[in-house]
Amino acid sequence: MVHVTDEAGGEQLTLAGMPAVRRRRAASHGESAVAPERPVAQVYIDLPPLHLDHPFDYLVPASMDDVAQPGVRVKVRFGAQDVDGVLVARTAEAEYAGRLVPLRRVVSPVPVLTPVVLRLARLLADRYAGSLVDVLRVAIPPRHARVEAESGTRHVASTPGRPDDVNQTGTDPAGIAHAGASGAATAAGVSLSSSAWTDYRGGAAFLQRLVAGSSPHAVWTALPGADTNGWATAIAQAVAATVVSGRGALIVLPTGRDVDEIAKALVDVGIGPWVPSESSDAGFVRLVADDGPAPRYRAFLAVLRGEARVAIGTRSAAFAPVRDLGLAVCWDDRDELHQEPRAPYLHAREVVVARGDVDGCAVLLGSVTRSTAAQQLVELGWGHAVEADRETVRRRTPRVRALTSIELAREGPAAAARLPGEVWRVLRSALERGPALVQVPRAGYVPVVACSRCRAVARCVTCHGPLGVRHQRGGTPECRWCGRLASSWRCSVCGSGALRAVAVGSERTAEELGRAFPGVPVRLSGAGSPSGVLAAVDDRPALVVATIGAEPRCPAGYAAAALLDAATSTLRPSLQVAEQALHRWLSAASLVRPAHAGGVVVLVGDAAPGPTQALVRWDPAGFAARELAERRELRLPPAVRIASISGTRDAVEAVLARLDLPGSAEVLGPVAVDGPVTLELSPLEQEVRAVVRAPLAEADAVSRAVKVSMAARSARRESGTVRVQIDPGDSL
Repeated sequence: MVHVTDEAGGEQLTLAGMPAVRRRRAASHGESAVAPERPVAQVYIDLPPLHLDHPFDYLVPASMDDVAQPGVRVKVRFGAQDVDGVLVARTAEAEYAGRLVPLRRVVSPVPVLTPVVLRLARLLADRYAGSLVDVLRVAIPPRHARVEAESGTRHVASTPGRPDDVNQTGTDPAGIAHAGASGAATAAGVSLSSSAWTDYRGGAAFLQRLVAGSSPHAVWTALPGADTNGWATAIAQAVAATVVSGRGALIVLPTGRDVDEIAKALVDVGIGPWVPSESSDAGFVRLVADDGPAPRYRAFLAVLRGEARVAIGTRSAAFAPVRDLGLAVCWDDRDELHQEPRAPYLHAREVVVARGDVDGCAVLLGSVTRSTAAQQLVELGWGHAVEADRETVRRRTPRVRALTSIELAREGPAAAARLPGEVWRVLRSALERGPALVQVPRAGYVPVVACSRCRAVARCVTCHGPLGVRHQRGGTPECRWCGRLASSWRCSVCGSGALRAVAVGSERTAEELGRAFPGVPVRLSGAGSPSGVLAAVDDRPALVVATIGAEPRCPAGYAAAALLDAATSTLRPSLQVAEQALHRWLSAASLVRPAHAGGVVVLVGDAAPGPTQALVRWDPAGFAARELAERRELRLPPAVRIASISGTRDAVEAVLARLDLPGSAEVLGPVAVDGPVTLELSPLEQEVRAVVRAPLAEADAVSRAVKVSMAARSARRESGTVRVQIDPGDSL
């Protein structure tokens, strides 16, 4: 960083190595032009270089004294440009000894960054070896000036502290504690019940502690169920218990469909949506990007100002500035949608867990399965496992069968069919009682084709991408990468021009089922299907073909479910493949009626034995415990801290050379990343990856060392590209 003084003596900041820029003469600021008290503003500027991840000092003009408060958005001069920033503190003295330049302007007087969210963002930025502004881009939605003008530019009062006296509690007939008069007054109309938690060991006790104002941590393995005993009702009852105690809550969910479902459940317990014209603060708001920038920012301001007590939304809702936060919930923490795709690649589960540490609130991690990360929290004593006993599990779950090649051997050659005879019989029987679900791991018609003679995967002659048939039978194959049609394709191995299907997608499956079951409606659910992702289907007999994660809800539950191509789900070489497959299967199977109501689930294919047996026994906790034990023995995440450093070879090696690691850490690699070799690139320009591994006790030291090295890289403006990811979701 270079400090350049202009003609008026004001200091301008610019990056090292940048050419000198002619500057306008700055107006001289005398003592009367500067704020009389705490005249120095500490500002984080919104620029990506990691070596700029610290506050910069600026003067506060007297004209901005009232509005330039901690948490507001500002414009500042940095080098030769005006940049955005957020003011985090006002001080009496500057850390820098030279002359300072003043703030350019206050963009908005609304303090959108609260002290709690600032501490949370700083903690996560350091843990994930990223910058604070990258975290704040996720935590704070973009400004919408018209929304701010709707309710004026009044300031947001500071968050009140939690009262020292805890509400007196008693116990209601349902076995759940209830709040005294002060708690009931702040949550008029909210009904308390523990009906959805009675099947879980420790469930009612968890709600009692919430009502009493305590902050327990729990890892909850939810049972299948709909309506009054489903996961959404259970979460809503936990939120109601928290609201009655006089505190707020936030709920983080993977999809907008889940947000809609939890919104309905909250209304059922007496927590309605926030209405701007009403004075009640017990309502909820939605923080979902798909709702649009204006509704999202309006909901954010309602939470910020304390006008709404509960916030629900997708992964960025984990940063919602809820007043006096009492409960943070992350539902379905194993879902891939909880992973932020942008640096520093935050995971909603880790944000919610950190929120419990920073806010001192209760935390609930829930899912129909259990991730290895959640299992590790249980084994480390961070929280208690809330789960049902085996008798209850058998009563609430469907009957599950794994149709492997051994199970189907008696069918002879027909056992090799994608839809064996047993699957047809299960679907035919189910359609007599209601709808049947068919889960397909791939979308499209025929996503992958191969040479019919030598079985080599067909590839595009232009970009070498895989070929597939996008739509109807007999369609022309096209490249899935560049979209070029392959009307005159010839195999590069044997010269044949005939193709065969390697993988069958959801559209082809729906077509086959429609021909096999004439007169039965076939519904297709998926992001690429004509009807899109279906939220729900009714209880009338129908075949519902859905891709993974797009399975619609059914009010009374499906009569049966067929999980196709199970071998495909566990063939991929990945550390997470078995855990991911079990999560996908259990998520679909949980939509089926229990066994006593005739619910049946069939898994078709020779998948890996571990997740297959866990599905048949419906034992996600046992599978997670065994998986974690194996990873601990092999020193794989989450049992250890992993920092993945990938990029061009010369850049990665330079970053590794500067690492000041603790003695217990080790560096693996760098090695070439699997992928097509580009002959135009030199060996130093090829992409490689290195892995830094250390015990959890040294996790913070590893993150700090990687961040320091990356900051030095950005300050020196080194060439090449480098990507850093702490505890990546897919390490192998």
